[in-house]
Order: sequence, then C-alpha cells, then structure tokens
Amino acid sequence: MARPALIALDWGTSNLRASLLDAQGAVLEHLSAPGGVMKVPAGQFSASLLALCGPWLAAHEVAVIASGMVGSRQGWKEAPYLPCPARLHEAAHALTRVEIEGASGACVHIVPGLRCQDASGQADVMRGEETQLWGAHLPAHSVCVLPGTHSKWAWLGDDGQVQAFKTYMTGELFGLLTQHGILGRLMTFVPGAPLDRAAFDAGVALGRKGHADLAHTLFAARTAGLMGQWEAQRLPDFLSGILLGSEIASALVGSPLKAVSLLGDEPLCQRYAAAFGQFGIACQSVAEEATTRGQWLIARAAGLCA
Repeated sequence: MARPALIALDWGTSNLRASLLDAQGAVLEHLSAPGGVMKVPAGQFSASLLALCGPWLAAHEVAVIASGMVGSRQGWKEAPYLPCPARLHEAAHALTRVEIEGASGACVHIVPGLRCQDASGQADVMRGEETQLWGAHLPAHSVCVLPGTHSKWAWLGDDGQVQAFKTYMTGELFGLLTQHGILGRLMTFVPGAPLDRAAFDAGVALGRKGHADLAHTLFAARTAGLMGQWEAQRLPDFLSGILLGSEIASALVGSPLKAVSLLGDEPLCQRYAAAFGQFGIACQSVAEEATTRGQWLIARAAGLCA
C-alpha cells in the first residue's frame, strides 16, 4: 500500500467522513460515522475524532485537514470566512488550527468558509461547498449548482476563483411545507417512487412563470389537490417542480446561461437537470469525490503534505 500522507475530514452537520490519502491524493482507506457537528456531545470533538480515526493518528504521523460545518460557530472552532472573490491558495493560507486533545500534539487544520454580498448589501455564506468547488476542476467562467437543503449557485472566474454565489433554501422549504404545513396534508409520499415527470414539469413551468410571486404560486400545490388536478401521490413532485422552477428563474434574472455544472447527490442532481431542461440549459455532473480532492489540493498548497 502507498504511504499515507494526509487525513481528510468531511465533517458536516449530520455525519463525519474520514479519508486516508497518499501523497498524490488517492484514497487509501475510508471511514464514516453519524457523528456530525450537531451530534457531538458537549463539544467533545477530540473524542469523537479519536473514536473514528484514533488508529490512523497513532500509526501515521500525517497532517489532518477538515472542511464543512466543523468550522462553523456551532462546530469545533469557528474558521473565519474569506471574502469573495476567493482562490484556493488564499484558503490554504487561512486555515484555522485546533489541537486534538489526547493525540500527542496532533492538530486539525480547518478550511475557512466563504462570504459575499449581493446587490442589496446582504451577506451570503458557504462552508464546505468551497472545498468541493476547488476539487471539481470546473471550467473557468462557469456556473456550478450544488443542490441540497440549501442549494448553492457559484459563479467562477479564472483558475478556480469563486467570484460570487447565492444560496437558495429550496430543500428546506420543501421539507417545511410538506412536513409542518398545510400543503402536506393532501400529499401521499411513496418511498422509492420514480420522478413523476408530468407533475414535476408542470410545477417547474408554474414556478418559472410565478417565481416573483412565490408566496402565492406555492398555494397552487394545495388547490391542485383540492380541485383534483393532481392525485395525492403526484403532488410532492408538483411542489418540488414549483420550487426548482422558481429557484432557477430567480437565479437567471440578469444572468442568462447556456450550461451549468451540477455537484452533489446524484438523484437530486438528476431532478435539477430535468428542471434545467425546461430552460434550455445543458447540464454536466461533477464527480462526488470533489470534496476529498479539494481537501488534498488545499493541504498541498498549505504545505501540509508532500
């Protein structure tokens, strides 16, 4: 086996994923646990890390790099946000160091998140997605969409520079509306059911048309059930389409696009690709191992591994 050179941690809200990498960034071993930031008891981050990666730390004298919510205010130690435009080498020289208690002086180097301001002066932030973007080898002057609970749209410049980004709470809205609101009362969820393209496409078209009046447009997901337009099991995809159509239409205001890159969970990326198709926008998917690749690139730029 190749000699280990780095431990890379993808430490999010719900899960901790660890990869043991060689000097070329190849994954030698992989471990994971449901020990995300919100599940670490009483701030015992060192203990949680050692429970998963203790044998690696004992066997290999290598640096440890981490990205994700571990660097948030609710995480191990807050890593300050870098302002956009931001490049990988700037992040590599702004890592936040925190000691691993009980690991003989070993420490974790936390990647900073990014911040930017929109035209109205409102701040936006990302934490973890920046590492994915830098690891994805995206074309210069391209746009990348990272679907999720909080969908991110990132506009790139030369050499991987993140010029600006926008966050859309599309996934969270879908969860809130279906699980805690009246819209979900008429819906039936069928686990594992394929995407209902007819209902979804109708929702995308409606969201696209009514994105500026979303608070009103969303009510169609209730009236469509009351009036018998869509059956209960088809309404979730209709609502999903409304939200995605609205998100895309909003993001495109003043920024026409011909193509985007999609980075994230494959089923969700496929749903976004179906929505983008209605806008005539081509999509290409990016490999999900972009996070680990980005961590290795940052660590190398910071001089943490050979």
